Amino acid sequence: MEKITLVKEIYIEAFKNWKSFLLEHYFKIFSWLCFLLIAYTFYALIFRVSTGFSFSNL
Repeated sequence: MEKITLVKEIYIEAFKNWKSFLLEHYFKIFSWLCFLLIAYTFYALIFRVSTGFSFSNL
C-alpha cells in the first residue's frame, strides 16, 4: 500500500506546476495509456500461464 501512495505522490508532483495546458494533458493521457498497456500485458501473460500455453516451440 505504501508503494501505491508513493507512485501517486510522484504522479501528482510530476504535473503540479506545468504551464502548458496542452503538454500537461498530453503527458497525463500518455502516462495513463502506458499504465493500461502494461496492465493489459500482465493480464495476457497471466491468462496464457493459467490456461497452460506452451511458450517454447520445441
